[in-house]
Amino acid sequence: MNRVIHPIEQESFRRLRARLDTSYLPPLTRAVVERVVHSSADLEYAADLVMDEAELERAHAALHAGAPVVADVEMVAAGITRRETVCRLREARSGPGLTRSAHAVRLAYEEVGPGAVWVIGCAPTALEELLTLDASPALVIGLPVGFVGAAESKAALRESGLPAVSNVSEKGGSAVAAAALNALLYHPASTEETL
Repeated sequence: MNRVIHPIEQESFRRLRARLDTSYLPPLTRAVVERVVHSSADLEYAADLVMDEAELERAHAALHAGAPVVADVEMVAAGITRRETVCRLREARSGPGLTRSAHAVRLAYEEVGPGAVWVIGCAPTALEELLTLDASPALVIGLPVGFVGAAESKAALRESGLPAVSNVSEKGGSAVAAAALNALLYHPASTEETL
């Protein structure tokens, strides 16, 4: 199914590309960088994001083969426009040493098992919990935001060796995490140009 691209979105990407040269990036990396920058109007993400094209290619294939998508919060889930997601935050409960977000990750993992794509844009504790599981993810989009634990959890994700999209700074959030996932969903299986 071809996505209909609104003229405002086309103009937005034209302006983005006039201000930021992404032409040297490999296709999926370029798609993720541009979607994240577009969703945030923050050109600094181009230098802040960390990802590997080969990992993106494998995740892209897994997504298009139907891998489940897990979101840490409903705001992330709401921003993912081409796929149903699993988000268990409503059912989750906090307890001693366990945040609701971490419990939601446990509940989601019980449901989806290994091979899912995890999209974490809000809670560093969700990302920290995911790293304790033997989740064998297809990809972890780890872009939680905040001054407490966000940068550290993303550094731990990169050190884990799991296939990932992350960034170095404290910034992140639901919109950019959903945008990174949407970039992979919108990108066609062929090599044709896409927004």
